[in-house]
Amino acid sequence: MNKRQKITIQDVAEMAAVSPMTVSRVLNNNGAVKEATRQRVQQAMRSLNYRPNLMARSLAGRSGLFIGLIYRNPSYGYLSEFLLGALSACRRLGHNLIVEEPMLDRKMVDLEIIERRFLDTSIQALIVVPPLSDDPELIDVLERLKMPYVCVSPRLNNYAGASVGMNEIDAAREMTEYLLDLGHERIGFIKGPPDHRASELRLTGYKQALEARGRPFDARVISEGDFTYVSGMRLTRKLLDAGSSPTAIFASNDDMAIGAITAVHQAGLRVPEDVSIVGFDDAAAASSTWPPLTTIRQPIREMASSAIEILERVVNDTNSGGSVPPEKLRLPYKLVVRQSTAPPAKTD
Repeated sequence: MNKRQKITIQDVAEMAAVSPMTVSRVLNNNGAVKEATRQRVQQAMRSLNYRPNLMARSLAGRSGLFIGLIYRNPSYGYLSEFLLGALSACRRLGHNLIVEEPMLDRKMVDLEIIERRFLDTSIQALIVVPPLSDDPELIDVLERLKMPYVCVSPRLNNYAGASVGMNEIDAAREMTEYLLDLGHERIGFIKGPPDHRASELRLTGYKQALEARGRPFDARVISEGDFTYVSGMRLTRKLLDAGSSPTAIFASNDDMAIGAITAVHQAGLRVPEDVSIVGFDDAAAASSTWPPLTTIRQPIREMASSAIEILERVVNDTNSGGSVPPEKLRLPYKLVVRQSTAPPAKTD
């Protein structure tokens, strides 16, 4: 993140050929400005990458920073936890959160929405949630706008910005080792979508655990889901219908794991007596499903809170004329054992 050159209302006024007072009226949504003039001022603000100093405006009666959060994540459990963490931190620190899903469709990010929306609303800083944190075009736009931002769990090569995350390979390896220690030899794995780098990282951890224990990797028990409940249910049915079904299934997020539990029950089998199921995230539903889910506790709320705190430091330092190197924070995970796992049933 580079230090942004200070652009003033006077600069905007000169480009738009209006008075500074007119620019101020546009910023405050004053209806006394003609629409053509308003559009000319807004275009000048975009061209200059101008954003009002909300810190200074807070002294006149407005408080806190305006922090944007952009997402495109199909896991409702993950998003719910992240939003709760971000909202709690904003409430504690006196900031404001604006949430946006800047999508043209399910897979394409509308970069123009991001640029126009965040310039017009004067957002000062941005949190980017995966998989958008892995989008190089989006990161390029934020760098060009000189927008302070934090990426959550970024996997881009040579990413140099601020980030918050955890070691997903180690976490997936520990979960797989736990299942092996229980005695499971055939462990199915439901990975996430390919545009989530976490999908490959968690599969890597699974593979590393098998290799370290001298177990063969069997691609036939690997399925690709999309981090949704429905995909977990559908792919578990497929695994159970296979010639030699697994005695344990590692779904790489909780939504898919809960779908897997449903599929096992629908097949007339029991969890964990017939099939053990584990997940990843420890979202709220993990402890309320039946049986309660063994999972990796990803510190989702803590990551959201830490991202807000990092952005606060960056914006405050920038407004005081300084600059800080990008912070890269890695938080600890935890294996949470509940009732969805047990040793495999003995066969005669």
